[in-house]
Amino acid sequence: MLISCWSVKGGSGTTVVSAAIALELARLATGPCFLADLSGDLPAALGLPEPDGPGLTDWVAAGPSVRADAFDRMAIDVAGSLRLLPLGTAAETSGGEGLAAALAGLGTVIADCGTPRPGSTGWAVTAGADHSLLVIRPCYLALRRALAAPIRPSAVVLVTEPGRALTAIDVEDVLGVPVRAEIPWHESIARAVDAGLLAARLPRLLQRALKAAA
Repeated sequence: MLISCWSVKGGSGTTVVSAAIALELARLATGPCFLADLSGDLPAALGLPEPDGPGLTDWVAAGPSVRADAFDRMAIDVAGSLRLLPLGTAAETSGGEGLAAALAGLGTVIADCGTPRPGSTGWAVTAGADHSLLVIRPCYLALRRALAAPIRPSAVVLVTEPGRALTAIDVEDVLGVPVRAEIPWHESIARAVDAGLLAARLPRLLQRALKAAA
């Protein structure tokens, strides 16, 4: 099963949401669980050293010559049964559709696709996922972009902020998909991200908010 987390505007929180969902699913899962980094920020958020080996973009660039055990060789242990598939260093190229299919066959995979550009690897993985979670803030401009996006999400993870006029019901009415979880902006989450402690000590507020999505 492949789950993509993506956004239409930078800074929406896809890295935090994808990491938290993956950590929760890994805790519950009986089989392999992977976190695919297609935005490049997951190692820092999880408090891991910056990877210096091959990653997902290198897998795509290798094409038909890629080895069957490539994912196992590039994977980095995170916590428990969760393993990180790093972004890689190869230049952007076509072939993301094949990556989406390969990731879906690994087990439970959560992909942080960031804000994917049309034609990019992240775009192909977002479009090819079994479940697509749009991470968005209750912002009028973000909703306009999401409504115009050619990819339709399966559900929404809403990052709420004080003082916003739009609610989860407004988001559901505009996009026509359910809000699966609401995450209130809170300093404890920001501190955990800044300190690289998501993997070591996932904030309870974030864990509780994402249980439904997980």
